[in-house]
Amino acid sequence: MTDIRPLTASARRLFGAAVLLLALPLPALAWGPQGHRLVAALAWDGMTPAARAQATQLLAGEADPTLPGIANWADDLRANDPDLGKRSAKWHYINLAESDCRYDAARDCRNGDCVVAAIDAQTAILADRGRSKDERLQALKFVVHLIGDVHQPLHAGFAHDKGGNDFQISIPGEPDKVDGYGSNLHSLWDSKMLSMRKRKDPAYLAELGKIPVPSVNGAGLPADTAGWAEDSCKLALQPGFYPTTHKLEPEYVSTWRPVAEIQLRLGGEHLAQVLNAALAPGG
Repeated sequence: MTDIRPLTASARRLFGAAVLLLALPLPALAWGPQGHRLVAALAWDGMTPAARAQATQLLAGEADPTLPGIANWADDLRANDPDLGKRSAKWHYINLAESDCRYDAARDCRNGDCVVAAIDAQTAILADRGRSKDERLQALKFVVHLIGDVHQPLHAGFAHDKGGNDFQISIPGEPDKVDGYGSNLHSLWDSKMLSMRKRKDPAYLAELGKIPVPSVNGAGLPADTAGWAEDSCKLALQPGFYPTTHKLEPEYVSTWRPVAEIQLRLGGEHLAQVLNAALAPGG
């Protein structure tokens, strides 16, 4: 006979926490762990000595006190800090594609709950020397992660398919898992196209660092967070971005992975610009 005993108080607490985690609206990940580390490493290479020194002071005491070491902290919140993970879930994305990629704060970012407003708000906290070290460190962690997020096109894409999460695809060589499909377009852009390169971080970083930073009509890049989101969204509207069939053709990856890598490069460039300004001496 099975011995069924009442749950202990500690077991009930663990069970309740697990149920809470399952009930939380989980933010879609952007770039996956490697992509976020690469954006952070590219930014570090572009930071001034003064900004690096400030960042190093803030990161002291972290398990991995580097920008790449904290780059995925915001995605890990849903497991490590469910309350903050829930409150910040909408900070990872914005839906602009239904509006032809034109940002309107009142329509697209109510109560500041979107990646555009979150980057700006967390950057302001980071730059505020009157804030505590813990507040500024948390802001740094959000800024490093969310600037990576905003450069993933599907984090500024359509609401109706949850940024490509509902666009199911079958990738050759991978087992089908759900309804005949094994993945989705969002996951492909997050990590699968990058992991297909089979590059470790140092080798991939060296390759990304050689990519010239693009300009727009020779006039430089958008300097504001909303402009970054709008440009990311425009990629998701380009012909061919959404595969014509749900069985992924090999040429899709060869066509679009270079675009993803340019976005990583831009993410690193913009993150360096933001950190250099926010951590400038006397700022």
